[in-house]
Amino acid sequence: MNHKRVLRLAVTVAATGALAAGMTMTLTSTASAGTTLKASAAEKGRYFGAAVAGQKLSDSTYVTILNREFNSVVAENDMKWDATEPQQGRFNYTGGDRLVAHAQANGQSVRGHALLWYQQQPGWARDMSGSALRSAMMNHVTQVATHFRGKIHSWDVVNEAFADGNSGARRDSNLQRTGNDWIEAAFYAARAADPGAKLCYNDYNTDGINAKSTGIYNMVRDFKSRGVPIDCVGFQSHLGTSLSSDYQANLQRFADLDVDVQITELDVMSGGNQANIFAGVTRACMNVSRCTGITTWGVRDCDSWRGSDNALLFECSGNKKAAYTSVLNALNAGPAITPSPTTPGPTTPGPTTPPPTTPPPTTPPPGPEGCTASVSLNSWTGGFVASVKVTAGSAGTNGWNVSVTLPGGASVTNTWSATASGSTGTVRFANVNYNGRLAAGQVAEFGFQGTGSGAGMTPTCTAS
Repeated sequence: MNHKRVLRLAVTVAATGALAAGMTMTLTSTASAGTTLKASAAEKGRYFGAAVAGQKLSDSTYVTILNREFNSVVAENDMKWDATEPQQGRFNYTGGDRLVAHAQANGQSVRGHALLWYQQQPGWARDMSGSALRSAMMNHVTQVATHFRGKIHSWDVVNEAFADGNSGARRDSNLQRTGNDWIEAAFYAARAADPGAKLCYNDYNTDGINAKSTGIYNMVRDFKSRGVPIDCVGFQSHLGTSLSSDYQANLQRFADLDVDVQITELDVMSGGNQANIFAGVTRACMNVSRCTGITTWGVRDCDSWRGSDNALLFECSGNKKAAYTSVLNALNAGPAITPSPTTPGPTTPGPTTPPPTTPPPTTPPPGPEGCTASVSLNSWTGGFVASVKVTAGSAGTNGWNVSVTLPGGASVTNTWSATASGSTGTVRFANVNYNGRLAAGQVAEFGFQGTGSGAGMTPTCTAS
């Protein structure tokens, strides 16, 4: 989201604060009370963040509020495609690097926004289509995520890929027209480029249980069932004068899919209900144990993309509004959680779409000794991600090695859950310390990303 876009509000007819209750949560109460947003959120195992415009970092009032109140930052525009790759293959990280440096100097985590989005594409990408665009998309994800590797807490890998209205379908865009697997391909590429970052899908008008949020829910459920590496879902929450009565229930149903949920672009139309809506959103997040943080889309009213809506927590002078106090009180009153790990292990990519119906989990059967290996590919023009499954024979393994002969011109660029010897020709992969010892029939998985084509690879496995 940014100030260039037409305002789109998720205004519902439900009364504010009528949030669903009775959820099962792992929560503990606490008597401590923070005096800033970031302190209170941190006491409860969460973050409280703000979207930052790079040019505002020279405004002393802005920076004072930012550093005092927020322990997470996200680039409003400086990490988007048009900013980071204005010409194909020529990258510009000046704005993003500046924000990361500011965050590191002030103890703030960084949310990356956004690797792929149908808007704010550079002109050269808007003019592309088909396999050429797919290759450019995947290269962009790989290059940008690699540049910021180890510096990003969470990436919005894909932003706003679902259509408005009642269809629950994907949005028609040049990205979607490269093939329905473009979203999962982007997640695979991001995981390979930055294995330590949490990978998120982000969208708007998903503030209750509706056709759009259900379409996204079904996608996330499918991804989790097939091992696509998705860790979190962002709910933008650009709100009007009311809050959906099922706002919390919607967060909870996504959390029940074993993903973190976050409020990623929160702002609320000014008026008599503004403070109550901000408080209602905060309470909903606090009541869902997998809701790990809240980000407002800007710092002060005069910095907001929503103009005269005065939609944030601070006046332009820096004075705190009633909405600020309502949020702080809700944070302090909420339960604490033990946060989920901030550096997830690499998720081994699953098979490509559509998911296979065979073989069953026990295939291939254990051989008399040794081990067997099978590979599945997620490919695009110019690159691929390979998922390799190692199955122990009847004697089990104390360790294993898998050899893969790559087609001519192919090269391995990243590996996870194994160590690689070589990058072209015949590449040998060995287990790491946590997945070498397998009982009879037990399975371990590893993966690697490559350039060129991975078609026709046949892995061989030897056990020790």
